[in-house]
Amino acid sequence: MLLRLLDEEYTRHPFYGSRRMKKYLSDCGYSVNRKRVQGLMQKLGLVGMSLGPNTSKPHPQHKVYPYLLRGVDITRPNQVWSTGITYIRLPRGFVYLVAIIDWYSRKVLSWRLSNTMDAGFCVDCLEEAIKLYGTPAIFNSGRGSQFTSDAFTGVLLESNIAISMDGRGRELDNIFVERLWRTVKYEEVYLKQHSNMPNLLMGLTQYFQFYNQERWHQALDYKTPDEVYKTATGGGAKIVDKFNGTAETSDLVPQNWDSAIQLECD
Repeated sequence: MLLRLLDEEYTRHPFYGSRRMKKYLSDCGYSVNRKRVQGLMQKLGLVGMSLGPNTSKPHPQHKVYPYLLRGVDITRPNQVWSTGITYIRLPRGFVYLVAIIDWYSRKVLSWRLSNTMDAGFCVDCLEEAIKLYGTPAIFNSGRGSQFTSDAFTGVLLESNIAISMDGRGRELDNIFVERLWRTVKYEEVYLKQHSNMPNLLMGLTQYFQFYNQERWHQALDYKTPDEVYKTATGGGAKIVDKFNGTAETSDLVPQNWDSAIQLECD
């Protein structure tokens, strides 16, 4: 219950640190000290004064790249892609969601779920996005060990993609991904309260289809991400819709669906 309350309050007020969270839980009728709150926030990967979970823990031996997007005008799809990781709770544990988004169109290009924070599911997500949509000029991420790992940056370097990473303590550098996490949580995760990993996988698959193909964005002049992306690029990627067996454009069904559906949270 405490983890759920912290997660929801942090999504509403991401600038709250452990002191304010302690006060919030106290107002909710829970007597917990600040040390306990700090431990719970650490378990969720939350930190005050940012727009999303602190899932970006750097590795001291990994190379960190400079931020390349300050003052850059984003004028076309596939100019800049970005990624991030957020936490999603389930009744029997928690999982991590990674997604890659095109900055210009706000289109979610690929996504993955994992119950561990290793780099593998992030690399799979990146490789799928490149397979479906080609390569961007610049790829931006946080400084988390998943994104600074040789496995992840190696894919970018082999594809001749310029690597950009958020500045230390500058979560606003990746604002589009942070906004995506807030939208996903309010419009899907909190509403549906999925009971297990397979249900969450199916729910997110359906939600990201809706997000790309039907959800109007004010910043896009009330167009959908798919409309903006296809208009500027002249088409979209084709992948198989595993719900009905037909080929659809940008359905975003994870290509590891059959194996991922077997996962359960510990």
